[in-house]
Amino acid sequence: MAILPILEFPDPRLRTRAKPVTEVDQRIRRLIDDMLETMYDAPGIGLAASQVDVHERVIVIDVSENRDEPRVFINPEVTVIDKTLGSYDEGCLSVPGFFETVNRPSSIEVTALDREGDTFAEELDGLLAICLQHEIDHLEGKLFVDYLSPLKRQRIRSKLEKEHKRRA
Repeated sequence: MAILPILEFPDPRLRTRAKPVTEVDQRIRRLIDDMLETMYDAPGIGLAASQVDVHERVIVIDVSENRDEPRVFINPEVTVIDKTLGSYDEGCLSVPGFFETVNRPSSIEVTALDREGDTFAEELDGLLAICLQHEIDHLEGKLFVDYLSPLKRQRIRSKLEKEHKRRA
């Protein structure tokens, strides 16, 4: 397993729309393992393949307190069960150091493939539902900063660009 570099906003590669996985094989399972290691190391609760510059529809999540319940969603499709929006302070490994309130449906149903390529469907709510929607946005080339005002988004962009220059 390997820790993968995480792309950071405003990297244009984060805007690439991910393609569906056509076969869940050893390469995809290795990607999943690397993504889990990367997510735990960061540390985060979710990671989309797009964030590690692999533009395929793969997501890993672990919202458990002990960080011992990894979840895998390949080619996820979501249906909103309850349109009531929940407000959550979201952060992102690709937008490090920033947390902003985003409104999302708090009850959804997901259909996806697991790490073995088997289809499953499940109703999700609360943090897991919010996290999955956040990660699916990444697969669509969208970031949580896109939900913010242009002024807030530009402020975050400027701060991260300064930090990137400082590190370079």
